[in-house]
Amino acid sequence: MSARLILVRHGETEGNVAKILDTKLPGLPLTERGAAQAKAFGSALLAPPRALFHSQALRARQTAGYIEAATGVLASARDGVHEVQLGDLDGRSSQEAHDRFQAVYRSWHEGRLDERVDGGESARDVLDRFVPVVTDLRTEFLDGSDSGDVLVVTHGAAMRLIGRFLAGVAPPFTTNNHLDNTETIELVPLPGGGWECARWGRFVPPFGVQAEPGADDPMG
Repeated sequence: MSARLILVRHGETEGNVAKILDTKLPGLPLTERGAAQAKAFGSALLAPPRALFHSQALRARQTAGYIEAATGVLASARDGVHEVQLGDLDGRSSQEAHDRFQAVYRSWHEGRLDERVDGGESARDVLDRFVPVVTDLRTEFLDGSDSGDVLVVTHGAAMRLIGRFLAGVAPPFTTNNHLDNTETIELVPLPGGGWECARWGRFVPPFGVQAEPGADDPMG
């Protein structure tokens, strides 16, 4: 089996509980439940990863720290894999703010990559900073290797966007099936440079489930 790139959503945070759009770095910390989720994730891995990385957000660093403690694999920060930046909506928790972000986010998955909220990033901005990191990790660790997966602790909205455009997983699956804390998107490198999505949260291919959008915060 080919080694995989496993994008891991961080554990639960105070912002997730309060439904806060928390995107600026370093962001809010894990809750006790989030720490327990991260510990459980690390302990449940069948084998230690070959490499372990995290975004510069506090919640990602804390989650990776618990995985490091469980596996013995040193966790390192990587720039560029932080959450979608929401500008004027950052720090807000109103239904209006969430609805505004969701409208823009759905438009990204439908191909309108230059849409943005005021002061925030476009999908193109997110992909332009995140995809080069994925490319570097593939070159460094994955191409021609079956010796262990690479884990990146990152964020819900950003990693769903990556899964959408790198592996061709299409909406409405990608917009309706958000990721719970410590769920994963698992990408397998294909010959010739492409990617195949082997897991999206609790789902495996084919990705035909069209669930209604959940009430839980889909980002962070």
